[in-house]
Amino acid sequence: MPSRDFGSTISTMLSLHDAQDRAEALIARARRAGSDAADAVYLADASESVSVRLGRLEDVERSESEHIGLRVFVGQRSASIGSTDFSDAALDELAARAVAMARAAPQDPYAGLAPEELLMRGAAPALDLDDPAEPSPQALRAQAEAAEDAARAVAGVTNSEGAGASAGRAIMALATSHGFAGAYGGTSRGVSASVVAGEGATMQRDYAWRSARYGEDLPPAHEIGMLAGTRAVARVNPGRVKSGPTPIVFDPRVSGTLIGHLLGAMSGNAIARRASFLLGHEDTQLFDSAITLTDDPHRQRGQRSRPFDGEGLPTSRRNLVENGRITSWLMESASARQLGLTPTGHAARGASGAPGVSTTNLHLEPGQLTPAELMADIVEGIYITELIGQGVNGVTGDYSRGASGYRIVRGEITGPVAEFTVAGNLIDIYAALTPANDLEWYRAVNVPTLRVDGMTVAGD
Repeated sequence: MPSRDFGSTISTMLSLHDAQDRAEALIARARRAGSDAADAVYLADASESVSVRLGRLEDVERSESEHIGLRVFVGQRSASIGSTDFSDAALDELAARAVAMARAAPQDPYAGLAPEELLMRGAAPALDLDDPAEPSPQALRAQAEAAEDAARAVAGVTNSEGAGASAGRAIMALATSHGFAGAYGGTSRGVSASVVAGEGATMQRDYAWRSARYGEDLPPAHEIGMLAGTRAVARVNPGRVKSGPTPIVFDPRVSGTLIGHLLGAMSGNAIARRASFLLGHEDTQLFDSAITLTDDPHRQRGQRSRPFDGEGLPTSRRNLVENGRITSWLMESASARQLGLTPTGHAARGASGAPGVSTTNLHLEPGQLTPAELMADIVEGIYITELIGQGVNGVTGDYSRGASGYRIVRGEITGPVAEFTVAGNLIDIYAALTPANDLEWYRAVNVPTLRVDGMTVAGD
């Protein structure tokens, strides 16, 4: 698509009806080309971001993309292909090539569309995902400047890595040859700031950001900037920690990553490949009995809300962990067939390839204690605000990541610490996990402050 002014970029994107028509038209081409079954996904987005640094405009970026993907089946052979060329000749060639690829592919006994009887029928739920107020580039710049100005005004901040504001809209349409067609869209708004505090060897950086479907749901930009500045100053001149078993408290900024590792291990594909540390734990008490983890795809204005999944199945609120136990795996149709189970409505689609799985708006139910009460009896521990690296083994559950944060002394958060590693095994971590009561609702994965006793710290 050619670039246009931002206001017209969003308003001239295809309507949901037209996007759905495009997906259905490609299905018709695939059937004429000789496929037995097919599904098509149409994805489009338009966005603009404005960034400033040290009080000056640094970048204005506008982007638009439009992509269509086709998956075809010839018997139990399948192939996927995508294109950004929407001319009739290109789409005819796309369909013919996909069918030829499928005929040459190996047979897969689990390949196929979602069960027809499980497809979403009727009207999609109203999720309020589309903010009609489109900010101008000038308004975005004002937000970015307000965030950076507030961050740089914090005493001790010495430099800026910049601040930014963004707005965008995306739409997704899906059609299948066995009777499903649907589309949905939504907007995004965001503000961020990143600054540096201190000088020389004591220098540290930190950041703050917020995103939402509606601009009116964002906090004022100056509050985001002030938080970034305050965080950076608090990290200046970090100390070192001693090695050994240590009570760990995870700030909400990083606590959600522990749940992210759980979701990866709950993937039906990982279970079918026997590549998950959760194998053998599906019927065990994985968490304390008070722990509940909920996936809510119908949350109003939710950042990952969606009416149907990547195969056309209806989505619904469900507890993924209840009374401390896993309730089911996360399955699209292929892994469900392999496991002899029913798909759960968690299929996720990209522009090409077979569906994977993903959750929507996830939250861990809060506990009863405030963060201060949660750490009140810790004589010496660590409060982690940043995790570094990817040292997590999804097959064994072994966990080892670099970290930084603050020392906890006699129940109080004290000076900053850095350059240490925190380690354990995720099965043991989940069993020892205790949530605080400070759950906030502005991330895709919303998790309160978490305490985990018995982890090992490697420092000095």
